[in-house]
Amino acid sequence: MMSESRPRILVVDDEEAILETMSFTFEDEYEVFTSTDARRALDILDEKAPIAVVLTDQRMPNMSGVEFVTEVCRRNPATVSMILTGFSDMDAIIQAVNDGHIYAYITKPWEPDQLKQLMKQAVDRYQLAALNQRLLEDLKNSNVYLEAVMDHLDTGAIAVDSAGRVQAVNRPVREYLGLQGEFHGRYIDEILEGHGLKAVGMAADRIAADDDVSYEDVEFSMGGKMHRFRIAAHVFKHDSGDEFGKVMLVREISHEPLRSHFDDLVGRLLAVEGELHTELERAREQLKGLGAEVRGSRIDSPGMEQLAERVSRTLTAIENWIDVDDALGSEDYPDAQLLLDRMRVATTRWPLVDRLPARVQELGRAVDQYYESGENSKQRIL
Repeated sequence: MMSESRPRILVVDDEEAILETMSFTFEDEYEVFTSTDARRALDILDEKAPIAVVLTDQRMPNMSGVEFVTEVCRRNPATVSMILTGFSDMDAIIQAVNDGHIYAYITKPWEPDQLKQLMKQAVDRYQLAALNQRLLEDLKNSNVYLEAVMDHLDTGAIAVDSAGRVQAVNRPVREYLGLQGEFHGRYIDEILEGHGLKAVGMAADRIAADDDVSYEDVEFSMGGKMHRFRIAAHVFKHDSGDEFGKVMLVREISHEPLRSHFDDLVGRLLAVEGELHTELERAREQLKGLGAEVRGSRIDSPGMEQLAERVSRTLTAIENWIDVDDALGSEDYPDAQLLLDRMRVATTRWPLVDRLPARVQELGRAVDQYYESGENSKQRIL
């Protein structure tokens, strides 16, 4: 049995003697399939795929060689076809060549060495086309993966060539800047000016031209609200140092002042060494206001979404701590398992799990002790 790694060829001729000759000629280099019937040969083409090269006689019963390779081309355009023919068939052969159905034709009688050389060229052509197809598929898949990754970043990106024509735009930058339409091949300045975003382009140009500047913050109104964006730019260069394009990076940072407020609030709670209950109640009200401000911004960005979630989770933690402390201080025998569960929930919601306020740690120890002993001193810890 011949190796499956060998290229496969299919020879079709109604004369058994010719098929035997062809098998003998090619069997050392290829896996050879033969058929005396063109219809059966089409079945072999499907069953034994992939077939690299089909070599067929022009004059056969039921179906001519030209008709056969035309059907081969329809079923599997990658397969390379060649025809054995006499001079009297040349008009049909030339038409098939012009139609792209035939790679080459061999006139009878043929020279074995010439036929072997032509077969090698046909197989090489097939393999090269198959390799190119695989590379194209790999490139296509890579682009799909790249686009998927780029579209899920929290940074918007616009890639332009050296002439300033857009080559790629990811989803975040469309959402951040409100860009709509097809932009590939259009000039970036035209697009930005058309959307009232000339300041973004100017900032990117300044950054690209100054090696000492890595970013610039730009503030402008969109949809009746002020937005703040951090603009960066990276220039693409050949090994020779010549520029061939750049990528403009846009990150929505409108949430950063609110995030700073949130961080300060959490920091103040961690710094409290004495009584904490009043500070927690004050922080609860501030968090409610901060959450309303985040929701009211109507800015759809990963940063704002993350901040909204952190505010909500921190509010849950504080409310649970207050409720647990109230239960321990006012009830004789509160549900110990419920208190334990609420402390666990609060700990997982707090933004810094490994850093809890000192009084909260004491509250946790008090709940554990109550759960184990069943004795409640009815004292507030916070």
